[in-house]
This record gives sequence, C-alpha cells and structure tokens, in this order.
Amino acid sequence: MASASDWASKAVFTRYPLGVIPLFIRVVILLDSLKGYLDSDQPIRKHRQPVQCFRENAMDRRMDHSALSVVGYTTPWAVTGGHPVDLRLSCAHPLESVHLRRLDTPGREILEWPVEVLEPAAHRTFRQGSYLRIPHGELSKSGGATGIGFELFLTINDGARMLVDGGDLALALSGTRLSLLRGATARDTGIDLPSRTWLDVSLTISGQSARIAIRSLDSLAPFEATAEIECGPSRLGERDLLLGSDAKFALPCLNAKISDLRIETPQGTVRWQFPTILPHGAIASQHGPSTLRVEMVNLPTFCVTSPRWDGSTFDPRVAPAHYDAVHLHDDDMAALDWPSSYRVQTPAEAESGIYAFEIGCGGRTEQVVFFVSADRPCAPLVFVAPTATYLAYADEYLPPHLYPWLCEDRGHRLAVDNDFKSLYDFHRDLSGVSICSYQKPKATLREDYRYPLGDCPHNLPVDLGFLRFCRTHGIAIDVITDHDLHSRGPAALTPYRAVVTGSHPEYMSVEMEGAYRSFAAAGGSIAYLGGNGFAGTVAFRDDLMELRRSPLEAGRTWDGPVGEQAFAITNEPGGHLRSRGRGEFSLTGVGISLMGFERGRPFTRTEASRDECCAWLFDGVEVETFGQDGIVLGAAAGYEVDAVDRRLGSSDDVKVVARATGFPDSFFHDPSRWYAGGEAEMAGRRCAEMTIRNLASGGLIFSASSVAWLGALPTGQEMNDVGRITLNLLNRISQAS
Repeated sequence: MASASDWASKAVFTRYPLGVIPLFIRVVILLDSLKGYLDSDQPIRKHRQPVQCFRENAMDRRMDHSALSVVGYTTPWAVTGGHPVDLRLSCAHPLESVHLRRLDTPGREILEWPVEVLEPAAHRTFRQGSYLRIPHGELSKSGGATGIGFELFLTINDGARMLVDGGDLALALSGTRLSLLRGATARDTGIDLPSRTWLDVSLTISGQSARIAIRSLDSLAPFEATAEIECGPSRLGERDLLLGSDAKFALPCLNAKISDLRIETPQGTVRWQFPTILPHGAIASQHGPSTLRVEMVNLPTFCVTSPRWDGSTFDPRVAPAHYDAVHLHDDDMAALDWPSSYRVQTPAEAESGIYAFEIGCGGRTEQVVFFVSADRPCAPLVFVAPTATYLAYADEYLPPHLYPWLCEDRGHRLAVDNDFKSLYDFHRDLSGVSICSYQKPKATLREDYRYPLGDCPHNLPVDLGFLRFCRTHGIAIDVITDHDLHSRGPAALTPYRAVVTGSHPEYMSVEMEGAYRSFAAAGGSIAYLGGNGFAGTVAFRDDLMELRRSPLEAGRTWDGPVGEQAFAITNEPGGHLRSRGRGEFSLTGVGISLMGFERGRPFTRTEASRDECCAWLFDGVEVETFGQDGIVLGAAAGYEVDAVDRRLGSSDDVKVVARATGFPDSFFHDPSRWYAGGEAEMAGRRCAEMTIRNLASGGLIFSASSVAWLGALPTGQEMNDVGRITLNLLNRISQAS
C-alpha cells in the first residue's frame, strides 16, 4: 500500500506549487518522510520532483560521465620546471592511455616525460553543500549542551532540510514548516518560518520538554512564535552537533545565512562571532566559560551582512559586527580531494608553456591542462596566461532558458549534468557563486572548446592560437600565469622588456594590476591583446579564487547584494578595478563598450594611425580596413570590445589608431557608461577602438580592444593584416631598451 507521502508526491505535487500545498499534506509528508529517515539505516528515496527529499547521502554525488567519460584536475595547476604535477581523475571506463602533450606549439608535440602510476583511476564522487559542525569532543569540554541558539536568514529551501541535528534532538524543515525530531518521533511545532528576514531561533531542553522560541529581528516584519513539546529526557550533542545538515547526509543542505551562534551548557553560554575573513580552519568561540570550536564544512561564504548591518558602511574592516554571518548553500563545493592517479616530474629544463595530460577513455581522448611557468627569463617577452579568467568561466552552467545555446560543448554539458557552478552562476537560492577552488575538474578548459553562446572558441583555444603563431614566426616568449604574477608581484615582470596578455584578461587581483602598473612606470611595455580586460577584481588564497560582483555589472551576470562587495579572503573591495581608481581606463586607456554574439566587425585605420609615433604598427598593411575574418565571431572586433572614455579615465596620451563600427543591434552597451549627449551620443559610440599609449617612461601600452583579435590571426605559414600588425607590435616591444 502506498504511504501518505507516496500519495502526496504523486497526486499533489503535480498540481500545486510548493508554497500553496495544503498545510495538512505538507505536515503528513514531513512526518512520514522523517519517520522513514529515522527508522532506517538506509534512508528512503522518495518525492524526487519537485521536492528534494531524502536520498542516500545527498551531499556525496557520483560523477555523471554522460558527457565526458573522464575528467580531472592537477595539483598544482602551475609549476616551474623540475617540480612534480599530480593528476587526479574520475572515469567511467578503464583508461586506455595517459601521456603528455604540449599545446602551445605548432606541432603539439607528445612528450616522453615518464608518467608514474600512483593509484588506479576510478569513478569518483564529489560533495555538495556546506554546513557548520561542532564536534562532540568540543561539546564534552563544557559538559554537553542543554540548548542552542542562532540568528537565521532563510533563503530558498524546497522540500525537507535539517536546521539542527543534535543527535537525540533535531529541528527539521519542510519548506518553511518546522518540526522537532526526537529519536524516531517527529512532532509538528505548528510554526511556519518566514524567509528572507532575520530571525532569532532558540531550542532549550528543560526536564522532559523542549522549548522552541522564534522571533523576528526586523521591526517592520514582526514575527514571534513558541512551542513547548514533551520529548522525555533528551540531550543535545550526543554526537557532533550540525547546523544546516543532517548527520546521515541524507538531505540536501540548508540554504540560509547564520549568525550569532550560541550553545547553552551547564557551565554557561558559549558564543561565536563569525569572522569577516575566511578562516583557515575551525573558529574558536569568543565568549563563555569554555573555548569551543566550530568547523565550517565545504566552503560556505563568509563576510556577508548580518542583522546588525544598517547600511552605514560597506567595509567589514570598519564594522566587523555588521558582517559576522556565514551563508550556507546546498551546492557549495570546496576543493576536491580525489586521490592522485598519476604523477609526472617535469624536467628542470622544461620550457615554460601550456601542457596537458591526454587521457584515452571510452574511445575518446580528453585533456587536463596545466602550466609550466618560467622561473627565469629566457626571452624578452612574457605571456601572462589569464588563469583568473579561465577559472571564473570554468564549467559555466549557462542555463538554456536564460542563454540560448548555438552549439553543444561537452564541458558545459558535464557542468549541467553534475550541477557544477562557475563564478558566473547562481546558487540554487539565487545568490551568486563567489568563490571556488582550482582543485576541481575544469571541463571547459580544452583546446577544442567551443562557447555555446557564440558557437566559437573562447579563452584557452584562442590564446593557444596566439602562442603557436609566435612560435611559428620566431617570436621568443616565456609563459607565466596570473597566479604567479599575484604571488611574485613586479619581480615576475622586471626581467622582461614587455608583457603580453591573452584574449580575455578580464579578472585580476589588485596585486596583479599593481605589478602591471609598476612595470609600465619603470619603462616596460604592455601588449594588451584582448578585450574587456583589467576590469574585475579577484582575490587569491592558496587554491581559492574569490570574485565579488558589484551593481555595475547588473544585466550581464548576477550582481552582488548591496553591501556584500568586500572579499572574504582580504576584506578589500571587490567589483570593478575602476571603482578603486585602477584598472582598464587609467592603465590601458580603454574599457568595455559593447558585448554581443552575432558576427563581429573589421577595424579601419584612423588619421592618428599615420602619426610618426604610431605608423610603424601598420608597416606592410596596404589596406585601410582589416580583420574581416576570424574564428571568434568571424572578424577581428567582436564578442566584447573596448573603447576610450575620457570621463572614466582615458588619458589624453591614448591615441585611437583603428576603429570598428557597424555592430549588429544585438551588441549592447556597457550599462555602467553614461552619455551626456543621450541616445545620439550613444549611437555614435557603438564602436571598438584600438589604441596606442606612448609612455613618458619609454614604454608603450597597446590595446587591441577586442576579445576576437587573436582569433583573427592566421594559422601555419599564412599571413594576413592582423598577423602583420601583431608581429610589428611584438618585434617593436621585444627590441625596446
């Protein structure tokens, strides 16, 4: 016979949205499901859609290899010659081959570097969802727990979730309905918790009963509820005490912000204030008779506004009590800990460049990319691989209902199948994904990658084309990464005459931008060969990168909540570099003007291009208009393009040497720009502007001002005007003293 919850899932969930399911049915579902969960060591799998309910180990997911039969990552992501690289894999079938290939040379050579087998590759799992844990050993220091309290801001939680799992007693949610669990018994409290408002929640045990008290902390949204439930002799914390997850991990984790965590003990109240800086480990309590530690599991988001935030400051360093909350998400992911299957010891003499493990599996070969960085100069030029941008875009979800796909890419399909999220995506509670680790599969980081929104290469394959072009035409160039530049600062660039960017160096830390600026001030040159670069601020720590977006970015991707633009890694402001007087306009002289995915446009020379200080760039170019073809949207100016803006900081010494116009109407303006002349001026600024800035220090800054520029380079021994201009530039800055 079908249970009450079976009937409800089949007969009701197809008819009613969750918010209007009749109350009695929701209670039946919760109680019936919780009873099955508590009675069994093998939690039941019911109510799959639309309510996420109990399933075996909801946090641990087995990799779905429908799109790629093998995926992996390396540790570290970048090394210098002479250091080992470990390959960590998940595969659906036995591996057929593993070898090394160099990707940034015309021949794409297979390397004879010995590959050591460490452990057989296997089908791996990964863990999703963050929560808080107070280990049982910590609670025992204070004689156990007689109560727990905290501030709670619920976001979106469909189906059953665990608010507190204290072992003998627990608080559970079904949607917003709160129940008390004691052993195998679930009791409805009669309380529906409001979402998106701060609440104070407490659970206290006294004698044979448990008392639950909820009150709103928002004076404009008053709410208060209590429940006294007979539960017999009960205790909290007979094992680890969890907030946001159940001990069996049979439920999805909670989507909520939590602050002001406190434990009632026989010795008194122990209290935590969450730090604004992302902790390296467990957090010690700040108040109370005992010092207890709470652990943050699977990388929740720190430095988020708490009930004390009143809008008086956006800086957590000024008022840390305004930012003493932590945001839990049911799809958070920290660094994966897959075992190492293979290891390669890079030769000490290995050339800097871009490499990959190539793994044969299921009749197909896939790549796991890593970098060998120069630790000493071997060339006059250095290419900075934009690993910050690569990581920000890696495994982008691209929901088809928001973004129509023009082509399939198996990397994006893998992200959808496994619910991976990039720093362009939303968590399930609609908050933005702001932090990630490079220790995860990056299935879109491949030389054959195609971006579904434009049906064209993007990022890595375009940058590989540039490096192959350099090697074909005798341009000596070293390679380092964004991460190297961040950690080493100006010293990473000092040995070189010029630094060269990739096609889309969009994101960089303040330390990176400062290194570029110092290098140029000391006489070095910068070849900015992309578009929408030097724009967004990121912060790095170990394997982590954090990206906090600002309202300036509204309309292109998720925009951060008001007041939450500061990094948890550093507490410095996130958002655009330009908002800090740095970045694109004040350094390169240009910033993003248009973005679109239809066919791009060619560039046409300006009169300024004939000035003596600029004309050398066009030696050998016999036409006025160039760049009519390319692998990125079919032309040299496309996808995201830049232009000068004196109001936003473009210096008077920035000369526009070529301009692209006539972009399709689907290319939209950067929403952060304002035009005093209104629609007429805006229409006249629908352009990309290639520029040269000759610096007083003796160097120069060239801006291609288009993500598509490097995609218009010729291949092999062929040559075109985009190639001639690029070679003229590289030869010039290579020889500069």
